[in-house]
Amino acid sequence: MSPKRAATVPPRRDRRPADVPRPAPAGGTDGSVRQRRILAALRSWRAALRIARREAGRARGRTALVLAMIALPVLALAFAAVTYDMSRLTGAERIDRQLGTADAELRWLADGPLVQDAWGDNGYPREGVRHRNRPVTAAELTAQLPAGTRVGKAQWWVPFEARVGNRRKTFDGRQLDLTDPLLRGQARQLAGRPPTAADEIGLNQAALRQLHVRLGDRVAPADGSGDRTVVGVVEFPDGLGPTVALPPAPGTRVESRGQTRWLVDLPDDVDPGLTDRLNARGIVVVARTPAPHPGVDAGLLDASVSAEEAGNAVLIGGLGLLEVVLLVGPAFAVGVRRRRRDLALVAVAGGDAAHLRRIVLADGVVLGCAGAAAGLALGVAAALAARPLTEEYVFQERFGAYRIFPAALAAIAAVAVLAGVLAALAPAWTAARQDVVAGLAGRRTPPPHRRRWPLIGAVLTVGGAAVAALGAAQSTTVLFAGLVLGELGLVFTTPTLVGLLARAGRWLPLAPRVALRDASRNRASAAPAISAVMAAVAGSVALGVYVASDDARTTVTYRPGLPYGHVMVVGSGAATGTLPPVARVAEVAAAELPPNAVARIDTPACAEPATPAAPAPADADADAEEWCDVQAELPPGQLCPYEPPQLQDAAVRLRVRADPRCAEWLADMRNGYSLSSVVDEGDALPALTGAAPQEIAAARRVLRAGGAVVTDPRYVLDGRVTLVATRARDEPESTGTVRATVPGYVLRGGVEVDQLVLSHAAAARVGLAARQHGYILATDAAPTPDQQDRFDAELQRLAPLQVVVERGHPETDQRPVLLLLAIASGLITVGAAAVATGLAAAEGRADLSTLAAVGASPRVRRVLSLCQAGVIAGLGSALGITAGLGTAVIVLVATNRRYAESWPVEEPYPIVVPWLTLGVLVVVPLVAMLGAGLFTRSRLAVERRLD
Repeated sequence: MSPKRAATVPPRRDRRPADVPRPAPAGGTDGSVRQRRILAALRSWRAALRIARREAGRARGRTALVLAMIALPVLALAFAAVTYDMSRLTGAERIDRQLGTADAELRWLADGPLVQDAWGDNGYPREGVRHRNRPVTAAELTAQLPAGTRVGKAQWWVPFEARVGNRRKTFDGRQLDLTDPLLRGQARQLAGRPPTAADEIGLNQAALRQLHVRLGDRVAPADGSGDRTVVGVVEFPDGLGPTVALPPAPGTRVESRGQTRWLVDLPDDVDPGLTDRLNARGIVVVARTPAPHPGVDAGLLDASVSAEEAGNAVLIGGLGLLEVVLLVGPAFAVGVRRRRRDLALVAVAGGDAAHLRRIVLADGVVLGCAGAAAGLALGVAAALAARPLTEEYVFQERFGAYRIFPAALAAIAAVAVLAGVLAALAPAWTAARQDVVAGLAGRRTPPPHRRRWPLIGAVLTVGGAAVAALGAAQSTTVLFAGLVLGELGLVFTTPTLVGLLARAGRWLPLAPRVALRDASRNRASAAPAISAVMAAVAGSVALGVYVASDDARTTVTYRPGLPYGHVMVVGSGAATGTLPPVARVAEVAAAELPPNAVARIDTPACAEPATPAAPAPADADADAEEWCDVQAELPPGQLCPYEPPQLQDAAVRLRVRADPRCAEWLADMRNGYSLSSVVDEGDALPALTGAAPQEIAAARRVLRAGGAVVTDPRYVLDGRVTLVATRARDEPESTGTVRATVPGYVLRGGVEVDQLVLSHAAAARVGLAARQHGYILATDAAPTPDQQDRFDAELQRLAPLQVVVERGHPETDQRPVLLLLAIASGLITVGAAAVATGLAAAEGRADLSTLAAVGASPRVRRVLSLCQAGVIAGLGSALGITAGLGTAVIVLVATNRRYAESWPVEEPYPIVVPWLTLGVLVVVPLVAMLGAGLFTRSRLAVERRLD
């Protein structure tokens, strides 16, 4: 055996010694070399894009699938962006709509100097200046304006109640003279004429639909003031909801500040000097040309979007982008496996790993651009076509000019292309690492699974949970960042979970064993689909837990103002002075309701004339309205010994919670209809408090002795209660207080809100009188809605009265929200399972041919598709439910810890499982499996195998 000859390398003529530097190419510099490399990369990308375009035409089914999944979210985002841009009025558009044909709009808000922003949207009195409560007359306003000025009054937000059958409906009313040329620009007259008489009204289209009337029909007001004729159909551009146009009513008092607008026609333009003079008188000016000057606070201009809101939007958009990438990723992975021979030929022809990656990434670029173009075109067209419907039924106001928001559309298109590239990124790296020989032979050689990926996933999951818990106690932006990190961690760990689950398939029958094996072998397509299902289900479950927990928390914090089922009947406006007698109301109640007691309710009012202890100031306006209030005063020993600055210390807050004297600070605001103070001799006590008969008897004895009844024992000291009455004129200045100590009794009823019941003698001792407020009805059972409507309708024949029934916590049925969340995630689950199952079936034709060749029955293919869908949907739903519940628990526990350390004390969130959502999500995988089994052909075609 002769030894092998040493391999020799023939010498090259151009070889130079190692220590002699190689000369640079002729004309070659670093810049030229870099330019050649860039040109080579561009030529490589151009070839890759041509290959991607050709491949898109060859695989039309997969191309259509990817385009649909990219174009649909682009369509929705483009629709929202264009609609938002059209709905956002520019300054000129908003002022034109607000002023109409007028030169300016004035609002008299204060009795002295005020500060306003440049556009007149906001204004507040300077320090020490009171808000104006007195009504403004046209003559008083004209005296502040140049000679020759015309003014017109328009009152917004005037409630108008109409009766439809037995039910009462409240509409937004606008009171103005639409025949005045100065006010005519505030509305469009679509049909008929403007209302001018007191028995005429105008309605917009939404109000016509709700009242079921037409032009010329009669509408019955709920207060029984007489039917009104619909004489016109009007449209207010800024209020397309149910709105009523009312004729002007001279002498009507303005019920609340800021709702009366005065439109003016000036002989000249609005100059800064006029704005300064009107601001000094307490008048806010809205002009067509805002001009900030020393008298105007430009710092009150609309604030831009906060950094936290921008961060939240970016993170939520990132979650949506990740969902799209996960849904599209399997299609690219299957496409790479179908083209492995073509890619191997590229490698044989001299292509390196970078060329292979560019070819696959070019698929993402081409399909991302095509999906973006299709989605943008459809989204813009849909937004423009649906504009009338969106204006009326969504925003309920007319939009500005037609705009398409080019900056947002460009960003959406860029995100769509980015989604395509990211979806093709993992398959591109896989293609660059494939075995060339195996690719030429058509054999599948899945790359070995890297152990670092599950480790990275575990670290991201744990870190994301910690960040989310921290964000729940500090910032929503940090919370969303933690959720994104946690979801990415679960995505990284999903392939490992699929591999572990596949090992258990050895004990399963044929079809599920093959399905698990395919999922493990084809993790590049199965794992993204499972992750997409997991992300959708996790988000749905987490939101469902939060919604259910928030509803439970609201129910726990509700404090009823009356015993359950009891009825309060109150007068409205000036009708309180002409209420019918108790016996008449009792007759109506006996016919419509099952009451067992009816009593009159009186509330404290200012005694006339004013008592010497509370004199009116000498400079008080004669038109100013007085108001009076009475409260029980805590004895000195029952006062909370802590000051608000001390509450910054956590240890002090703990002591405050344990101190019963600080219970008033810890009490929640009441939610039900209740009266804080009542003047009564004991007749209304049973219906107001629901206390036991023996307690009611003892309380009556105290009231008849000239005392008072309270529901909080801290106010009673040695059987006495101290009352403090306050008389005020023109808030917030108080003009006098009166104190008196009277006999007291603690009535422990079934109502948790604090109540004070005064006898007439006790009210007189503090300078107060009693004014009838309404009636209280005790019932054995809560009246049904139909009984309440009939009772309300009968009471309107007597006086303008309102009926309030205590039914406990207002029903906020969250089932539609939970069901909508479950349906949304269910659709994503079914779609992802269908896509992954279809791609797996297309990829596994060779395996199906083998099964047919060895004698498998036609039913095997259906069962195999059913099991493949079950692996995707079932595993994704199980992981999503677990992740969603864990996320919700982390967020709620962290939020409760923040509440436990905050002040004032807030009710913690209970952890409530939304069983409706979970039930739907458990059924969804079964639906996906059933659909896969029904839509899969059972015939197993025998194909020729080349390998």
